[in-house]
Amino acid sequence: MLGDRRVTDRPARRCGGVVAALAGLALAGLVASGAWADSPTVERRVHRPGSHSSVSPRATSAPTGLTPDQVKQAYKFPTAADAGAGQTVAVVAPFDDPNIEADLNAFSKKFGLPSCTTANGCFKKVDQKGGKNYPAPDKLWAMEIALDVEWAHAIAPGAKILLVEARSDRISDVLTAEDYATAHAGYVSNSFGLDEYPGQSALDAHFRRPGVSIFVASGDDGASAGPGYPATSPDVIAVGATTLVDIGKPTFAEAGWRGSGGGCSLYETASPAQSASPGYAAVGCAGKRAVPDVALVGDPHSGVAVYDSYKTADNWVVVGGTSASTPMWAARAAVSDRVIDANLLYGSSSPIRFRDVTAGNNGQPALTGFDLVTGLGSWTGATP
Repeated sequence: MLGDRRVTDRPARRCGGVVAALAGLALAGLVASGAWADSPTVERRVHRPGSHSSVSPRATSAPTGLTPDQVKQAYKFPTAADAGAGQTVAVVAPFDDPNIEADLNAFSKKFGLPSCTTANGCFKKVDQKGGKNYPAPDKLWAMEIALDVEWAHAIAPGAKILLVEARSDRISDVLTAEDYATAHAGYVSNSFGLDEYPGQSALDAHFRRPGVSIFVASGDDGASAGPGYPATSPDVIAVGATTLVDIGKPTFAEAGWRGSGGGCSLYETASPAQSASPGYAAVGCAGKRAVPDVALVGDPHSGVAVYDSYKTADNWVVVGGTSASTPMWAARAAVSDRVIDANLLYGSSSPIRFRDVTAGNNGQPALTGFDLVTGLGSWTGATP
């Protein structure tokens, strides 16, 4: 290694991944920077899960975060045990979580979800080429994988789950995993990112496959660092995050989360559907890609329950970030049996009912209509 090399003048971003706080575990210092120089060529690495130092829940022996039933209540999502049947949701992540199948089923058992195992055909884990040569385990990415897989299953319990593990966090390995995932699933969740850099659009083809809905976490640093890649690819759905309060009460509210990644791309052009949509002009992106497109709950203060037993003493953690909202969007899309792309989201006849989130701030304000905190807002309702 020759050291850390910045590729933009923006502040270093913490994430595109998990935001979790465990007692005695500081994640912020472990996040990979935007690029690493490997002699003789530069090989960029996607970011590991990040953290926010202001959040300090402890890992516990019993779940304390939001449950699947609470999230479904907040958004009026379908509750049938076979929701998503006939669909496959893929999760792409670097490194291995050796305990993921057991953890998924501990999570499912706790919350009354259908069993999802290799034996019953619901769950499949592969390496980046579809085989069983799994990469080395990594504690932080194992937490990310647990979050993504468990909450994809929570929202779409009838769908199959395909976990594709990249050999490393090098972008070349992650793209190989992405190619496999988009070839074998209709819905793909990506909770990773890296700083934007000139020439990134050459990689956009990896996130463009007809008939496949691809979702990417917008990041957890608000608008100050600007959006990262591949969330800025015009071919993906970039997912931001919100805060939920008082679910099931008259005082229920949803606001944009301060950490929700957002802003205007430095290099990517907005899709025709986005640039022509009402509200786009108001955010000031002047033809560039605006992020995020949409949002769901992700603030760690209203974080979700996750079961993670890899190198942990207490296995239940409260986790948030755009890593939480992204697999939920992928799973909810699978339940809809629709191809979710920019044309559908921004079209005048979109079948999705959005809750317009007009409160909150990530450095940019939430607005009526489209904004750089929650995009078009949160998906609500049981149809489509």
